[in-house]
Amino acid sequence: MTGLVHRDLAGGIATLTLDSPPNRNALSVRLLGELSDGLRWALDEPESRVIVLTATGHVFCSGADIKEQRTSPTQQGAPVTASFPGVLELIWESPKPVICRLNGTARAGGLGLVASCDFAIAPLTASFAFTEVRLGVAPAMISVPVLRRLSSRAAAEYLLTGEVFDAARAAEIGLLSAAVPPEELDETVARYAEMLMKGGPEALAITKRLVREVPAMPFSAGLQRMTELSAERFTSDEGQEGIAAYMEKRPPKWVPPSSEG
Repeated sequence: MTGLVHRDLAGGIATLTLDSPPNRNALSVRLLGELSDGLRWALDEPESRVIVLTATGHVFCSGADIKEQRTSPTQQGAPVTASFPGVLELIWESPKPVICRLNGTARAGGLGLVASCDFAIAPLTASFAFTEVRLGVAPAMISVPVLRRLSSRAAAEYLLTGEVFDAARAAEIGLLSAAVPPEELDETVARYAEMLMKGGPEALAITKRLVREVPAMPFSAGLQRMTELSAERFTSDEGQEGIAAYMEKRPPKWVPPSSEG
């Protein structure tokens, strides 16, 4: 039996590829299980610095496997509901930056994967839609990451109407980091990954948390905590190495040779 999620590690980049094109990379119980295992592998692998999530075919992910849920009603709630939130949380909480390389269209639950990643790059030919309401269901689980990306106006427009929108609009409302011509997709993903490889691993993990947590902090308390954190980072081994490298005009030890410059 061939796997539905392939793993690859090269140059510090761990790539997870959804490979279930017959059902448009739908979120079946099996695919979610393999994706969860793949994410844990990428997180535990010492040589992995950046994680890239992508897919085969013309569709990145069509959302829930409706056929599987319909034919296995007794299993619908337990396996899928138990594993999908876990996958979203693994991506969202990953201390390693996660880039979503969309090979094409995404719908419904697939957009939960997109929104959970730190970066999302798609070809301009891709389209998107939150189709749940048109099936009489709700975009419940994916709303947790999605509503952290979209403005309230954009969220109401697309989650309530189920309207299809293009990649340019997805970038405009914050669902994507960038929408590029198809021939520039790999180059753009590689550029993001290369920039991330220049950051200290600890510093990247901490900064990921800052982006999400600091806006919710009371102003005075936030300044106090961030002053403490700043001092901690300047005296940390990683911080000291970064400063020494800057003064000596050399790359820090964590930067691989391919990312220098």
